[in-house]
Amino acid sequence: MSIGFMVPEEQAMIWRGPMLHSAIRQFLSDVDWGELDYLIIDLPPGTGDVALSLTQAIPLTGALIVTTPQDVALADVRRGVAMFERLGVPILGIIENMSYFLCPHCNEKTEIFSADGGKNTSERFGVAFLGQIPLDAEVCTAGDIGVPIVAGHPESPQSEAFGAVAAELTTILEESGEEDELTIL
Repeated sequence: MSIGFMVPEEQAMIWRGPMLHSAIRQFLSDVDWGELDYLIIDLPPGTGDVALSLTQAIPLTGALIVTTPQDVALADVRRGVAMFERLGVPILGIIENMSYFLCPHCNEKTEIFSADGGKNTSERFGVAFLGQIPLDAEVCTAGDIGVPIVAGHPESPQSEAFGAVAAELTTILEESGEEDELTIL
């Protein structure tokens, strides 16, 4: 479910805090999510109204921080970690997206952006580093056609990267005892 489904494709979403808070509450109460083990809520980057409204609306099990390895993105990560810590939301870990390009011909890894920014930041804050996701056109194409790479190409290196991140997160949740109830991330 996405707020983007509620407005025409070309229309900008210009909502203030109260409208966002209302939409979040409506999604959580009115959408039939079915039987869930985990509910992962994808937020825009930053420390604005959306994250604050969400933390006020429901108790969160924790936050997953997704970043790219560049310094400018990591500055936002540092602010995000500080915000969630201030709000009492545990940081479950950091995931580094677009960490490297994996050559489709020889499988050589090339770090196009900076190297290990997510890992270094997780060490700085004492939170788990969940893994690296490659920059890959197949991942984008799979998402665009509605078939996640892990479903369409489960044996691919890209799927293995997502699987490794999921396994790390599952271990953290199991160790925390949060797997017995609906986990909201």
